[in-house]
Amino acid sequence: MSGWGWGSIWGGSGKNSKDGPKNAILGLRSTLEMLTKREKHLQNQMDEQDNIARKNVNANKGIAKAALRRKKNYEHQLEQTQAQMLTVEREISSIETANINKETLDAMKNAQQAMKKIHGGLTIDKVDQTMEDLREQHAIGEEIAEALTQGNVGNSVDEDELDDELNELQQEELDTKMLKTGTVPVSDQVQRMPSVGNQESKLFFIYGSTRMFSADTQTVKGKAQQVEEDDEEEELRKLQAEMAM
Repeated sequence: MSGWGWGSIWGGSGKNSKDGPKNAILGLRSTLEMLTKREKHLQNQMDEQDNIARKNVNANKGIAKAALRRKKNYEHQLEQTQAQMLTVEREISSIETANINKETLDAMKNAQQAMKKIHGGLTIDKVDQTMEDLREQHAIGEEIAEALTQGNVGNSVDEDELDDELNELQQEELDTKMLKTGTVPVSDQVQRMPSVGNQESKLFFIYGSTRMFSADTQTVKGKAQQVEEDDEEEELRKLQAEMAM
């Protein structure tokens, strides 16, 4: 196996260089297969000579002794074959490991070259300068934005004025709805609206106006009582007149 050298394995360039390890491993595996067959053949020969010696150990010692001699010869060849097999297996493992190492190294070289190309135009000073320029441009942008918005300072809207205008719009909308739905009273008399809970005041509407106002509950009750008494007196006068007739 000394004939195997790294030059024959890795020699050449391009495609031959890449196929070198593969071809070497294929050749070694073929040799290993041949040695395996030889190992089996020698083992069979040893078993055969052992059987001959056993059969003639008492009947014919010469034949038995010759068989043992041949067995020893086959045994020696078998030992050599097994040693060769171990060597071939070791070479296969070495080539596979070397090939993996080479592929790994090539991949690392490619990665190093790619990173070198990427970082070729970059330095710490350039990075710091770029970041400083970015911060400066951001500051300029903020100053420009502030300058553009200064003209609008002092033109803030009066919130109270907005609230008053909103209330007027709400009142107009309410007036329009009441006129459309016919909820406005059609007489000049004050009409009392239904009470809600225990409120101390009632809501009234006056004909010709959609403004709402509150009146004291006790005053309304007094007026209602006065109207009721007037009605009773009127009824009494009518009854007296009928009796006089």
